[in-house]
Parts: sequence; structure tokens; C-alpha cells
Amino acid sequence: MLASILASGLAVGAIYALIGITYNTMFSTSRVMSFTAGQLGMLGGVLGSLLTLRLGLPWPLGLLLTLACGALVGIVTEFVAVRPVLKSLDQHLYVLSTLALALMIQQVTAIGWSTEPQPFPRLLGGFGETTLDEKFWLPVAACLVVVVGLELLYRRTLIGHAFLAVAEDNFAARALGLPERRLRVMSYALAGGIGALAGYAGGELLLAFFANGPHLNFYGFIPVALGGLGNNRGALIGGLVLGLFQQAANFVVGGIFASVAVFTLFIVVLLAAPQGLLGSGQARRV
Repeated sequence: MLASILASGLAVGAIYALIGITYNTMFSTSRVMSFTAGQLGMLGGVLGSLLTLRLGLPWPLGLLLTLACGALVGIVTEFVAVRPVLKSLDQHLYVLSTLALALMIQQVTAIGWSTEPQPFPRLLGGFGETTLDEKFWLPVAACLVVVVGLELLYRRTLIGHAFLAVAEDNFAARALGLPERRLRVMSYALAGGIGALAGYAGGELLLAFFANGPHLNFYGFIPVALGGLGNNRGALIGGLVLGLFQQAANFVVGGIFASVAVFTLFIVVLLAAPQGLLGSGQARRV
């Protein structure tokens, strides 16, 4: 039982962490919390099932097409729900614009796909129904690859340095001649791919279900708040801790009480450390 809790907790936590990283990647260049992050995860599972199971494509090709579709949805999010809001004096309208787009994506998926959970194909096989099954380690492996890849991108490449410059101060980056708008589009495309990867890697756990979006939105935001906004390593740790705590709570109390326990922990942590456990408070000149 302990091994089952650890395996499922780490797998679910890795999915939450990937959605949290999607939030961070979008926020870094726009200062907008896009509520399409969870829908990207949902689309990853739906498109993965459609391409790999129904159309019979090889899973590597299905994965590439799923990531490309996720990147496209990320770009559409920037153009439709984020860019118009950034031109407005009241930038908090992003809550409505991104939430409206997220609901549109969910409803279109329900109409075009199905309102019932659909199976997701096995990708690699092996080990059978044990704690070493691919549905448990694939999300963890995908999460580690994304975190390491982003660290290398941000620290070792010129475009990664440009991303960090825009994230630090977009006005100063624009004054230095950096293409701030183009970099923002690229970051949303990257976030779209990461979100779709979360749904694809976790498809065997979450299934291909149109209603996974709101669930991933809520639980994917908690690692961001726990680890500190913009901190991908914090999102990784926060997601894994959240997944383990949630699975342990499911085993101990079960049902709706597990969700109550999760959000109680969330509120307690925010009251103790509003900037997140690994976040740092920002100094403000007054």
C-alpha cells in the first residue's frame, strides 16, 4: 500500500508540477496567469488518444503532433486572450479573457470528442499493473526532462537569456531592443507544449476526458503558490509534495475529505509564507 501511494502520488504530483510550470512559463513574459493551462493538459490527453489510439499513429509521431497542437493553442491564447488585455489599462481583465477561452476550449472538445472518459493507449508496455508500470513513471520522467531542459535553455542559450530579461523587466528589455512581443509568443508556444506533454504523459492516469481541464487548473495552480510564482524548481517540489499528500489523504480519509485536507494545507502554507515556500518577496520602491 505504501508503494502504491508513493508511485501514484509522485505520478499525479508530476502532472500537477508540469501544469504549474505551464503557468510559470506563461506568466514569466506577460505577468498574466492564464487559466488555459489546465485545458492544455486536457488537450494533451484527448489529442494523444485521438492520434495514437483512434488513428493508429506511432506514439512518437502522436506525441510530436500533440505537442505541436499544444504550442498552437498557446499561441492562440497569447493573441486572443492575453495581447488585447495587455493593451488595456485594467490588466486584471485577463482573468475573464483567459477563463472565457478555457471554457470555449472545453466545450468545443466536449462537442467534438466525447462527454465520457475515453481510454488512453499504452505507449511502451512492460511491468504490467505494478508500481513500476509506465503510467506511474512516465509523468515523473517527463517532468524531470522539462525542468532540466528549461534550466539549460534559460542558463545556456541566448534566447533563454532573452526570456529571463523580459521576465525581469519587460520595459527595460524592450528599451534594449529585445523583441518583447515575439518572445512572449514563443514563451506561450513553449508553455502550450509543456501543458500538452503533461496530459500526454499522464493520459493513462487521467484518461482522455474533456472535464480534466478545471481539475488541472485548480491543482496545477497549488504547486505554483507553494513553490513560489515563477520558480520552476519550486513548482516541481510543490507538485510532488501535493501529489503525495493527496494520495495519502485519499487513503486515510478518502472522498471529498481528501480535497478538504489538500486545500486546508494550501491555506495554511499561504498564511505562513504568502510568497511560497521557495519564493522570495519582491522589494518595492515607495
